[in-house]
Amino acid sequence: MNIVLLSGGSGKRLWPLSNDIRSKQFIKIFKLEDGRYESMVQRVYRQIRNVDSGARITVATSKTQVSAIHNQLGDGVGISVEPCRRDTFPAIVLATAYLHDVQGIDPEEGVVVCPVDPYVDESYFAMLKTLGQQAEKGEANLVLMGIEPTYPSEKYGYIIPENDKKVSRVATFKEKPDTKTAEEYIKKGALWNGGVFAYKLQYVLEKAHELLDFTDYQDLFGKYDTLTKISFDYAVVEKEDKIEHLLKQVARVLANNTNYATLISAPTVHHNKVKFIQLSRVDEKQLLAVIVVEGNMIRNNILEVQEALDDETILKLNMLLNTNLNGLSIDEINLGMIAAMKQTAGIHSEIVSSVIDAVAEAIRADEDLQIYTSGANNIFRYPELSDGQRASELISAFEEKKQLTELVQGTLTDEKNTGIQVYIGEETPMANMKDCSVVTATYELGSGMKGTIGVIGPKRMDYEKVVDALKTMKKQIDQLYDM
Repeated sequence: MNIVLLSGGSGKRLWPLSNDIRSKQFIKIFKLEDGRYESMVQRVYRQIRNVDSGARITVATSKTQVSAIHNQLGDGVGISVEPCRRDTFPAIVLATAYLHDVQGIDPEEGVVVCPVDPYVDESYFAMLKTLGQQAEKGEANLVLMGIEPTYPSEKYGYIIPENDKKVSRVATFKEKPDTKTAEEYIKKGALWNGGVFAYKLQYVLEKAHELLDFTDYQDLFGKYDTLTKISFDYAVVEKEDKIEHLLKQVARVLANNTNYATLISAPTVHHNKVKFIQLSRVDEKQLLAVIVVEGNMIRNNILEVQEALDDETILKLNMLLNTNLNGLSIDEINLGMIAAMKQTAGIHSEIVSSVIDAVAEAIRADEDLQIYTSGANNIFRYPELSDGQRASELISAFEEKKQLTELVQGTLTDEKNTGIQVYIGEETPMANMKDCSVVTATYELGSGMKGTIGVIGPKRMDYEKVVDALKTMKKQIDQLYDM
C-alpha cells in the first residue's frame, strides 16, 4: 500500500499545548501498555505497519515539521516537503510527483490519501488498503471512503451512494447541512465524506499536468510558491469527468508522439435521442434522474419533490417516461405528448415537467462543442512559425478556439468525411494558420456520435507519421470509450 498522510496544519485546537512550533499530532498523549506515551502520528504509523508491514508511507508536510517527523518515526518514512502552504491540491500533487520521481513508484499503482491524525482502530487502515486495491482496478479515477455517521453532524459533507452495496458509484455530494437535513440524509444511507480517497498515481499526475505547468518533482518544488491555493476536492473531485479525461489524454499523447500541436473535439450527435430514463429516490424531498442519450452519454439531475414517493409510484413514473420518450429527440417531444403524460401522472405532473427540462438540458449539453488542445508550444520550435506576428496569431487561435471550432464543425457537417483530411498552407480553412498544415481525422462512436482529431504543424511536417498516428488514435478512442 502507498499511503500519503496529510500533515500540514499547526493543530491549534489543542492550544496552548499545540502551536506553530509543536503541532498537535506530535504531542505524546496516548498511553501504551508498557507505560510509555505516543503521539497521534506515531499511533497512526504503528497501526499502518501492523496492517501492512510493507506499506510505503509518505508524510506531506511543511518544512517546520520535518525534524519532528524524523525524531518520532525515524528514517523509514518518506517526506514530501511543502515549501509553503498551498492547500490540499498542490500538496497532494507534490506528494504524488515525489512518489513517482523520487521513490520510483509505478504509475499504475494505487495511492491512498488520508489525514495524519485520525483516532481509529486498525480496521480503518485495513479498509484503506482495500481502497487502494480498488483504485488499481481502474473502474473509477477516484475511489472515496464513506464513513458511517454516528450522529447528524454539521461539520461533514455527505456522500450519497447510488445503492447500499459495499462498493457503489456516487449519486451526489452534499455540502455540510444543518442538523435536521443531516438526519434525513442519514436515514437514507448517506455517509460522511471524511476526505479519504485513493487513485492511480498516473491519474493525478495527468490531472496535475493539465492544471499546472511543471516537468517533474524538482521543477514543481521550485515553483511551488507561485501556485494558486486550491483544494483537491474543488480541483479534482468535483470536476471529475471520465470522457473529458480521455479526450485530454488523447490530445496530450498525440502531441507528444508527433511533436506538433493537437486538438480533439468531444463526440456529438445532432438530433440526439433519449435511450433510457431512471428515477430513483435520494431522500424524501429529492429524486435522482439518470438520463442516457445516444452514444451512452449519461447525465444525472437532482429533482426536488414536494412529498416523499413510494417505490410503486416511482416505478409507474419510470414506465410512463420510458414508454413515451425512448427513441425521441427533443424536437420530437411535442406539447400534446407532454400534456398527455402530465395528465396520466396526475398529482405528480410536475415531475414529468422537470424530467422533460432535464432531458432538454442533457441533449443540449451533448450538442455543445467542446475542444481540447495540447502541445501548442511545439509548433513554435519551427523558425517559420516562431516570429512575433505569426506566433501571436497562432496563440490567439488556440486560446480563443473560434477558428478551431469552425474547423471542427466543417469536418463534422460533411457527411462524406469519415477519413483523413489534409490541408496544406493556403488550403487551411483557418485564416491565422495559412503558414501551417492541418491534418484531421473524424472518429465515430456508437449511434453516429462523431468527433474530430487534428494535428497542426509546419508545412514541412512529417505527413506519413501524422496520418499513421491519427489512424492509430481513431482505433484507440473507440476501444477506450467502450471500456
